[in-house]
Amino acid sequence: MLEIVVGTESGGRYVRVSAEDLAELVRRIGGAGDRFLVVQRIPDLPDVFAQVWHEAGGDYTLEHRDGAADRHFQVTVADPEAVIAAMTGWAREESGWAAGPAWSVLDMGPSREVPPLDLDESECELLEKRVREVLVGGYASRAQLAELAEEYLVTGDRRPVSREQGAALADRMWLERVAEQAEWQGETDPERLARAFAVLRDAGITAREHFTCCRTCGDSEIGGESRPGARGYVYFHTQCTDSAAAGHGLTLLYGGFDGSPETTAAVGHEVVAALEAAGLTVEWDHDPGRAITVTPLDWRRRLVG
Repeated sequence: MLEIVVGTESGGRYVRVSAEDLAELVRRIGGAGDRFLVVQRIPDLPDVFAQVWHEAGGDYTLEHRDGAADRHFQVTVADPEAVIAAMTGWAREESGWAAGPAWSVLDMGPSREVPPLDLDESECELLEKRVREVLVGGYASRAQLAELAEEYLVTGDRRPVSREQGAALADRMWLERVAEQAEWQGETDPERLARAFAVLRDAGITAREHFTCCRTCGDSEIGGESRPGARGYVYFHTQCTDSAAAGHGLTLLYGGFDGSPETTAAVGHEVVAALEAAGLTVEWDHDPGRAITVTPLDWRRRLVG
C-alpha cells in the first residue's frame, strides 16, 4: 500500500491505497462532482501535496507542492497514464519521479505573514494543552486541529484566534508530534488495538475506534455502522480516547444486537480474546454490565492527517 491519503471532490477519503487503486481513481475523474483528486502523504505535512484536475474531454492539470509557495509546480498532460506515473512516483518518493513532464512554477503570490497570538500566558497554555490532547489522541487531521485552535477560546463576540493563527499553531504542534513519532520503533499499542478490531470485524462484530462523542450517542448510532448479520459491537468514543492519551487506559463499550445479557457476555469474551491475542492487557470481570478496560496502555498513535 502507498503511504498516502487520497481526497476526492465528491468527499471520498481513501487511506493507504494500492498503486492500482490510485490509478483507478485517476482514470475515474472527469464527471460532474468528481473532477479532482488531492493526495497527501502519511503523515500529512504542511504544504506538501499532489493534485490533479480533469473535466471529461479535456487535458489533465497536474500540480505538486513541496512545502512553500515558490515550490508549487504545475503541468498539463493529455494522458491519464502520465498522471498515474507521476502521482505513483510522488507517493513512493522515487528518485527522479518528476523528470518526465515539463513542470513550471505556479505563481501563488507572496506568502501572507501570520501575526503572533495576542493571548495572555494562561490562555496560551490552555489552548496549547487542549490542542495537544487532541493531537496526541491521533485521530484529528491538521484541518481539524486548526479549527479547534481557532474556536476553542471563542466567547460571545470575542474571537482571539484567527483562522490563519489557528492553522499556524496547529501546524507547529503537528510537526513537533511528527518528529516525536519518527523515533518510535515497532508496533504501538494503538496499532495492536486496530489489529484486534480488524479481527473482530472479520468475525461479525462491529468494531469502531474514536466513535461519536459519548456513550449515549455511541449506543444509539452503532447499529447504523453494522454490516448485515453482525452479532454485536465494540467501540470507544472520543472521551475514551482523551483518557487513553492521558495515560488512564482505554474503556471499551460493547454489546449484542439482540440485547440479551448472554450475547453481550459472549461478545465481551470475544473482544477480550482478540485484544489479548494482539498483545494487549485487559481488565474485565466477565460481567456483561461492566465495560472492558485496556490497561496499562502506551498510547502512541501515529498521525495520518
